[in-house]
Amino acid sequence: MSKNLLGIIGGSGAYTLLKEEAFGPDLECKKIITPFGESGVIHRFVYNDADLLFLSRHGDDGYLTSAPFVNYRANIWGLKECGVERIISWSGPGIINNIYSVGEFVLPHDMIDETKGRDYTFFEKEGMGFIRQGMVFCQEIRDVSGLTLNEMGIRYHDSGVYVCTHGPRLETPAEIKKYGMLGGDVVGMTLVPEAFLAKELEMCYAPICYLTNYAEGVVERPLRGDDIFGGMQDHEEKERVNDTVMLFPVIIQGVLNRLKGVERGCICKDSMLRYKKERGIGEDWHKWIKPPD
Repeated sequence: MSKNLLGIIGGSGAYTLLKEEAFGPDLECKKIITPFGESGVIHRFVYNDADLLFLSRHGDDGYLTSAPFVNYRANIWGLKECGVERIISWSGPGIINNIYSVGEFVLPHDMIDETKGRDYTFFEKEGMGFIRQGMVFCQEIRDVSGLTLNEMGIRYHDSGVYVCTHGPRLETPAEIKKYGMLGGDVVGMTLVPEAFLAKELEMCYAPICYLTNYAEGVVERPLRGDDIFGGMQDHEEKERVNDTVMLFPVIIQGVLNRLKGVERGCICKDSMLRYKKERGIGEDWHKWIKPPD
């Protein structure tokens, strides 16, 4: 495998696009057995002599596992086990702040965690994981993602606060109003605890978000029970989102080309440096973690 391996975590639709529109059939697919259970299926693609690994957090064949029940620890462990150093999360949140529009891209810079009871850490028994979150997402990945979108002439926002809710239900109008008052710009269910777990294993992590709909109460829409967003998208917005999603493979190709062979210079690779110095935990990350009983 190539050095500085890039991993993508996305939905089943993203896997289909990579396979059919950009990278061709995956060369390998496997699940990794971890101390925290079995990871999702990890697919390997090759583009321009660079390896790319892809994992669908909800399942390859549709939305089979909703956000609260994804085995985030197994997925992050599995990608690390395969040699991934950088992770891009492909995510489709809703809009809280109406300076944004459906179909646009956002590169979030910060996050508000509104989830409840997810497995947040690998270090339940270690007294470790006291890691600053002043820079929640890897700045190097954010910079490269922005350069790629600019080069493609794609409209995007280079900052935003992502509110992660628990799900699987969508949010109430009052909750969305509260999140807006707290400074939230977009709302989704998937970046927590992925981002925090990646940092515990000294992996880089950053999302590329495409905006799917206005959150509840931001724009008044009649309730409907016959589609995934329950009437929160009109026809024109649905078409815009479909067009946006089709850009995914080309965006990933551009990011992969820019990162190919580039050594990491960010702080992410030193997230556990304090513990290496103070506790002598060493470089073998497997030995940092005591498996659950």
